[in-house]
Amino acid sequence: MSASPEPAGIRPAGIEALHQALARVIDPEIRRPITDLDMVGELSLDDAGRAHAVIKLTIIGCPAARRIEDDSRAALEGVVGAGNVELAMTVMSVEERKALTAKLQGTGTRTMPFTPDSLTRVIAVTSGKGGVGKSTLTANLAVALAARGLRVGLLDADVHGFSIPGLLGLAGVKPTRVGEMILPPVAFGVKVISIGMFLDDTSAAVAWRGPMLHRTINQFLTDVYFGDLDVLLLDLPPGTGDVAISIGQLLPHAEVLVVTTPQPAAADVAERSGVVARQTGQSVFGVIENMAGLAQPDGTVLELFGSGGGAEVASRLGVPLLARIPLSVPLREGGDTGSPIVLSDPDDAAAAAILGVADALASTGRGLAGRPLPLSFA
Repeated sequence: MSASPEPAGIRPAGIEALHQALARVIDPEIRRPITDLDMVGELSLDDAGRAHAVIKLTIIGCPAARRIEDDSRAALEGVVGAGNVELAMTVMSVEERKALTAKLQGTGTRTMPFTPDSLTRVIAVTSGKGGVGKSTLTANLAVALAARGLRVGLLDADVHGFSIPGLLGLAGVKPTRVGEMILPPVAFGVKVISIGMFLDDTSAAVAWRGPMLHRTINQFLTDVYFGDLDVLLLDLPPGTGDVAISIGQLLPHAEVLVVTTPQPAAADVAERSGVVARQTGQSVFGVIENMAGLAQPDGTVLELFGSGGGAEVASRLGVPLLARIPLSVPLREGGDTGSPIVLSDPDDAAAAAILGVADALASTGRGLAGRPLPLSFA
């Protein structure tokens, strides 16, 4: 067996082909090639044409270990043929993990990456009261945007009433920790983080007050490695309390989607969430009216929660009414089973309305006004 020469620039053709094959293996948690993450150790090719490789996982018990091993073996066999690969799976040393963390997050003091100068578009979904379907809409919007090829993150900021993990089929899934860096689980192409992922008993109540809530949201925004995102969605708790204020302080450049039901009482409260968002410097992108009637077999619509609430909120806030989403049994069932309706039943009327909101968001990217551009002149 011959060891792989260094540096990479003078690798023999055979070794270079093996390295290029492994460059197509993506770590499913970090979403980067394992070659970029320095996860490839010794790489060699013996006289019989067999490939020998060492793959270094980030941590012991890495949940993605089997997939990385299978993908690496398949990639190498694509070069040397089936059965001609000897693969050893090891774990990074403490020093190697520290180097990886520094490579991903930068050296020095960790900072929140979603600043006003960031190219990531931050969208907070809020409502005046609970029970309006805000979390279900947020989860489906995130999946719909990811399905359009965008890199999407979803932060469940509803610490007391978290539901995003269940809505996306991540109940019981824990984030992976690499040193102090937290890798968010991925569902349907969306990187997701929620306080519910850190609780051994998800039925336990989280009884935290303002300062603890603020620290938690700040830690999620700082220590969770989302990577380069096009869009970060936040599912806010209902109302205008501590978390809404913290988000306003930490992300004053965020855009806000206000969710309401058609009922006038709900609309009155929903307007307040948009007003508070503007007081913190955020902009209101639009209003979504959920539970906007139940279609009957004869084609009529039964307006269980009244009508006109969404249009009234949009008018008062001076923003567009983005969609009227009807009551839908498949939408509810998809939430119960962790199967977003925008993928499982895109022809459903509720799914179509949500997809329309995703189209509106995807077609209006974040403006560059007021942000410095990373340009240099020779």
